Amino acid sequence: MTPRAFQQVDVFTDTPYLGNPLAVVLDGTGLSTEAMQRFTDWTNLSECTFVLPPANADADYRVRIFCPGRELPFAGHPTLGTCHAWLQAGGQPRGEHVVQECGVGLVRIKRDDARLAFAAPPLRRSGPLDEADLALIARGLGIPREDILAHAWCENGPPWRGVMLRSATQLLALKPNATVLAGLDIGVVAPKPAGADTAFEVRAFFHTHETLSEDPVTGSLNAAVAQWLIGAGLAPDRYVAAQGTAMGRAGRVHIERDADGTIWVGGASVTCISGQVVL
Repeated sequence: MTPRAFQQVDVFTDTPYLGNPLAVVLDGTGLSTEAMQRFTDWTNLSECTFVLPPANADADYRVRIFCPGRELPFAGHPTLGTCHAWLQAGGQPRGEHVVQECGVGLVRIKRDDARLAFAAPPLRRSGPLDEADLALIARGLGIPREDILAHAWCENGPPWRGVMLRSATQLLALKPNATVLAGLDIGVVAPKPAGADTAFEVRAFFHTHETLSEDPVTGSLNAAVAQWLIGAGLAPDRYVAAQGTAMGRAGRVHIERDADGTIWVGGASVTCISGQVVL
């Protein structure tokens, strides 16, 4: 076993311990998939990443992203948190943007003031959910079917099913039924009242080791939701979403569609732990 540079980063916040934590092993060379998964499960965090030399000549680094029980081709808060840790450790991008290689290909990350932002990867699946899914989701969330005002597939790696509810108050009161929602990754969004400091409230529910968990702040979901909502005319080209409120967090996700149509998903990150881990 070898000492390896390590950071634990809080993502989508500039205040430590109010965002979504991420474990970053800055040198994953020589580690097996089993070793990476075992360490991820041990951290008891929603995700852990391992930085590797790029296989693609256009990338600055390659990252493997794990959550409890499985590897992910892409995830948003690990993308921003890994980039933050890589830059903090002295990483230097070769071009204007940092280019990350991961399971969905190359992802561009730009630096803007105190925030990093990634370019939302293309949706692997979009379009409306079917009525059987909607009936199941409504039952699992404990709400009437008619309270789902809009819906869409939001798959960009994780197979998110997105639903929009009537109000943030209703969203924050949800108590999902893990048995009914078994095997589903559900993203729920609702508009905030006029004058609020954020435009939408978001919650994300997913399964780990057959248990329904809630993610504090979710970049992949917010990326896909932004593509859905902006594309459908349900959100402006630029907005800020809140997530984690129901868990005592204060995540803030900054969304912007640029003139080229690229949707950027950004947020602040802060290093909470820095040192070495033996793997």
